Amino acid sequence: MLLPLPPGEFRAYLFDCDGTIADSMPLHHAAWRQTLAEWGCDFPEELFYAWGGRPVVDIVADLAARRGVAMPVEDVARRQEECYRQLLPTLTAVPGVLRHIEEAHRRVPFAVVSGSTRESVTASLRTLGLLDRFDVLVCAGEYARAKPDPECFLLAARLLGVSPESCLVFEDTDLGVQAATAAGMAAVRVPPPHQRAAPAPGFSS
Repeated sequence: MLLPLPPGEFRAYLFDCDGTIADSMPLHHAAWRQTLAEWGCDFPEELFYAWGGRPVVDIVADLAARRGVAMPVEDVARRQEECYRQLLPTLTAVPGVLRHIEEAHRRVPFAVVSGSTRESVTASLRTLGLLDRFDVLVCAGEYARAKPDPECFLLAARLLGVSPESCLVFEDTDLGVQAATAAGMAAVRVPPPHQRAAPAPGFSS
């Protein structure tokens, strides 16, 4: 399935990573469940996907508060990263997005704009053999306000030297699409795994 793009000439493509380039959300959820079990906590799948796009440290802090569990945020985040990396050999790319990357590579510059750490994003892209495709990475800890704030997308556009209205964003979460819209960018919504056999949901601008 090739995702349909909105009309217009775009001078840069900005991609979220997890669930957009990398079909990594099931792996991340498995890593979260393994990690949180060590602290006697859980993370239901529905909540996991609802919180898609949030920084890891925010997720840990909110889960601890919701469950009434004392969890050291940095330790849990580090452990989740370790568990995710153990699962990386099984990682695949999202086919419809990969085709756009292959088609537009060298024609327009690319950036990854992610709520995950640079280490996690780099590991995922390296596993997929895609790391060299991206001119810019904007990752957690490199901007002050998380999605749905547009800061991360505006930073990526500035680093690429492209105006926001000339950027096209690929995103799989509501927060990401909201951030792209707030940045004045058109967005392509990437469907979750269970919807990819259905007709593509199109785009927003």
